[in-house]
Amino acid sequence: MLLGAVALPLALVSPAWAGPAPAPVAEPPSTLCAPAGTLRGGHGESATVSLCAGSGTPTMAVSAPASCRRRGAAEPYTCLTSGGWTARRTDGTVVSGALPGAQDYPGPGTYDVTAAVQVRSVPSGVELSGTVRATLTLTAPKQRPTHRIDVDRSTLAPGSVTTLTYTVSRESEGGDGSARFGLIAEEGSGAELTTSDRRCVNPLVGRHPSKVRLHHSLDCALTDLQPGHPDTVRVRVTLNSRCSTVVSKLGYWTPRGQALYTGGMLAGPTVGCS
Repeated sequence: MLLGAVALPLALVSPAWAGPAPAPVAEPPSTLCAPAGTLRGGHGESATVSLCAGSGTPTMAVSAPASCRRRGAAEPYTCLTSGGWTARRTDGTVVSGALPGAQDYPGPGTYDVTAAVQVRSVPSGVELSGTVRATLTLTAPKQRPTHRIDVDRSTLAPGSVTTLTYTVSRESEGGDGSARFGLIAEEGSGAELTTSDRRCVNPLVGRHPSKVRLHHSLDCALTDLQPGHPDTVRVRVTLNSRCSTVVSKLGYWTPRGQALYTGGMLAGPTVGCS
């Protein structure tokens, strides 16, 4: 035994002295990318495309960054991509959207993502299209909704005037009571949305001094949403002989100091027409 060494009781070196295990930390928002394929043209041009999906937020954002190369070019360069995407999870869940774009995040899992992409670079004249595919495994948990939108009817009828009562709830202690509640019917259908609620207006469009308003849409500024204290908005929907659905959305702010992009968008129920 070395001089000065002291045999400590086992209890003093037991891992229990480290205290309780720390609580698991929620996975921060992140983006995962994977190679998805290479598109080739008839003149030696090519575009190497990746598919990327973001998780850890209420939405799943998908993009398709691409690196293009012309025949004879020494270095590749970034080019523009557009199109549409579909993500299929192994349990059968399917989400899709425009590219780039986002939909509600279904939660963790392995997704087979396919995209019909158009790749374009104006200065170099590269213009390619095709289908690319990648497998992405997202691990961030699905966030619990912080807000909820309910409506008291599910169907409208043509040639009718119907009052819809929307209830907007905030279910999280985070953030504040401010939210922007929006409703919109189908453009060109002749549908009109009106309300006596002074927090709501038909949106103003066009350059000043235009006074043109979208009568098939409403924009409401809610400022007193609190857990246990939902807000109610009553809206009259006037339909002529044509049908129109009415969709609803909520934009909310969850401030973290002066950081940007800390809010979110929630899709509410769609009221159908038959």
